[in-house]
Amino acid sequence: MTLQEKTKAPNFTLKDEKGQLTSLSDFLGKPVVLYFYPKDDTPGCTTEACSFRDDYSLYTDAGAVILGVSPDSEKSHAKFAGKHHLPFALLADEGHKVCELYGVWGRKKFMGKEYDGVFRTTFLIDDKGMIAKVFEGVKPAEHSAEVLAALKEM
Repeated sequence: MTLQEKTKAPNFTLKDEKGQLTSLSDFLGKPVVLYFYPKDDTPGCTTEACSFRDDYSLYTDAGAVILGVSPDSEKSHAKFAGKHHLPFALLADEGHKVCELYGVWGRKKFMGKEYDGVFRTTFLIDDKGMIAKVFEGVKPAEHSAEVLAALKEM
């Protein structure tokens, strides 16, 4: 089950696309956009990441940090970030432990096949580490605008 609003966001530590350890707790004192996505360089995930990239200055103006998480490797993240000039960290959750911790890993269906994967979900975490808003069933093209709107309401 996906974590709920008004609960403490569980801390975790993962490696980013540069191989550096990043912990959620590193960003206490700042709002964090923690977005989970299925796979690097696929159409929906690219649209979502590039929307965050295109709006990045609005996030930094608001003092917010963006962290993308998927089960892809550091190497895959580095290639994806470089290809699309992504200015924020992509965290490698290869064992999908953090995805499971946040309740965004489970059974999916695509073209008649069932498999385990990431449910595209974003958590807006406030400066005290509490989940302020949860976005489930994200539509990649419109998502950054709705996250920015929620960030302004915090």
